[in-house]
Amino acid sequence: MLYTLLNLRDKNRPFNRVSAHCDIPCKIYDPITAQLAVLTMIRMVDLLEELSAKPEPSPNDHAQFSRLVTEKESHGRKVKDEINVIWGDYIKQPQLELFPELHELTHSIMLNASQAKQHISREACLTLLEKVNRFADIFWQTKGVETYQATCPYPPSETLVYPKLT
Repeated sequence: MLYTLLNLRDKNRPFNRVSAHCDIPCKIYDPITAQLAVLTMIRMVDLLEELSAKPEPSPNDHAQFSRLVTEKESHGRKVKDEINVIWGDYIKQPQLELFPELHELTHSIMLNASQAKQHISREACLTLLEKVNRFADIFWQTKGVETYQATCPYPPSETLVYPKLT
């Protein structure tokens, strides 16, 4: 009912339209989601390689293989989406002036994420992680936050860039 009333009012006396630079101007950006997505891709590749090593895969193994590939590709899309949102909504001219490599780095992340999705290649995923970690390091520097590197405490036990918050 409220919607109908507001819609009627809007037709007769239109409301002022508003817009924002992103879908929801929350100012909450964090590259950790992209970093975790790359780790998931690496883990999926490790599990795919374990399945491939079986001499006679069962029907369940084939089904598991399909699920692992689907998850790897889904997380590759997530990497691209998360980096694209930060690059498109957060990165502005001041950050580009401080870090002129950002355009090229972002483009190479997009290309490398596609490559990691197309192949079952740990090497491609590790290269992607290296680039996403560099992006994360730059991101935190633009916020004036120091970073450090540490090995994540779960498989695949790779190194991530983290913000030093204390």
